[in-house]
Amino acid sequence: MELLYRSTRGEKKAYTASEAVLQGLAKDGGLFVPDSIPALERPISEFAGFSYQETAYEVMKLFLTDYTEEELKHCINSAYDDKFDTKLIAPLVKKGDAYYLELFHGATIAFKDMALSILPYLMVTAAKKNHCDNEIVILTATSGDTGKAALAGFADVSGTKIIVFYPKGGVSPIQEKQMLTQKGNNAFVVGIHGNFDDAQSGVKALFNDKELAKTMDEAGFQFSSANSINIGRLVPQVVYYVYSYAQLLAMGEITEGESINVTVPTGNFGNILAAYYAKQMGVPIQKLICASNDNKVLYDFFTTGCYDRNREFILTTSPSMDILISSNLERLIYKIAGADSEKDAALMSDLTKKGKYEITDEMKAQLADFYGNYATEAQTAAQIKKLYEECGYIMDTHTAVASCVYDKYVKDSGDHTKTVIASTASPYKFTRSVMNAIDPAYDVKSDFELVDELNKLSNVAVPNAIEEIRTAPILHNRVCDGDKMKETVCDILGLNQ
Repeated sequence: MELLYRSTRGEKKAYTASEAVLQGLAKDGGLFVPDSIPALERPISEFAGFSYQETAYEVMKLFLTDYTEEELKHCINSAYDDKFDTKLIAPLVKKGDAYYLELFHGATIAFKDMALSILPYLMVTAAKKNHCDNEIVILTATSGDTGKAALAGFADVSGTKIIVFYPKGGVSPIQEKQMLTQKGNNAFVVGIHGNFDDAQSGVKALFNDKELAKTMDEAGFQFSSANSINIGRLVPQVVYYVYSYAQLLAMGEITEGESINVTVPTGNFGNILAAYYAKQMGVPIQKLICASNDNKVLYDFFTTGCYDRNREFILTTSPSMDILISSNLERLIYKIAGADSEKDAALMSDLTKKGKYEITDEMKAQLADFYGNYATEAQTAAQIKKLYEECGYIMDTHTAVASCVYDKYVKDSGDHTKTVIASTASPYKFTRSVMNAIDPAYDVKSDFELVDELNKLSNVAVPNAIEEIRTAPILHNRVCDGDKMKETVCDILGLNQ
């Protein structure tokens, strides 16, 4: 049966999966959501013997129903190939009393690779299926990891251009150098004076600019997105949680039907929403533990029912979570509003106009599956040091936020249900913060000296993603003000001539 997608904000048209992937964002500014969450077609025990690729197919075919088996398997096998440094794609390792799902073994050493390796294939296939003659312009805002993963995924992909905006000074030095050294004649990177929310709001405004869309169409271009607002980014993330449960079964750590908890370091809410979808599909997930850093807008939301971005924006050592407008939360809001697009649109309008909204008690009651908490900068650093000293395991700052919040959850609840922690980036991506957490004396060393010190401490090989940028030349040097993003895009596409 074909699964169709609709906007969270009321546009009446129903879209096929490939149409939703191709368009990215709904025309009314809403996000595409499936009419229903499909149930897994096989008992979860059968997945215990599946590879990551086989699991991906079984999950994604239920959401992307207008892709043929041949098309979808081509996308999956092209994405999850030897660009990952482990055949398992996403190893699950037990450290302390939790299981860390390592989602950072791809080309850019962050979990975004898992979805952004496949999105270009889904997008190109969607363009062919829908007879799209325009060149697709991927327009993306990044808080650090999406940008490089999207650039790597779309670089030199025929029929596409990619433009990435990132907050200048708001990402780690390694993250920035990864983006600024990106090759590809169709790839463009722009730093903006502002924070991630400024970049994200600017990108959304460009998507909703009808005049610009007309000008672009006349020139043979159309926008799409590589952010997790694109359903083609979100669906591949659901696979993580089906796969991790199956791996626990395969390892003999749980019995079939036994519930687990999942902890996710969360900024834009896409990764934990994927876990929520997996639960809806039938994966026995009990609690969804939402971990925030000092930008704790989600913690406050789950505590009070009020989402309020009117606060200081804090730059932290976990920059991919430095977000005050969690775009994917809108999909959950739509769901707990009873798929009432008018109610959702009104709340999102309040967020735009007033910077906040409040959900009803009835809606809040539907959030019982979630637990929110946060880790301060000092707590994040202490967690890195603690796990290193206790287990010899070195994790990045975002994973440390999740690990710390998991410990807080256990203390608050007394619940010792086996828990998977989404480990979202390699520590090599945040070497200075990680090494300083272990010993502040490391701070005198250069970024690449710290890479070598981390290698000695961890006994984990330096990823190719780091080696290749040691001496790579800077290829992108554009910077603009937040209110000049439209002019910058027009200049890149030659629309100002």
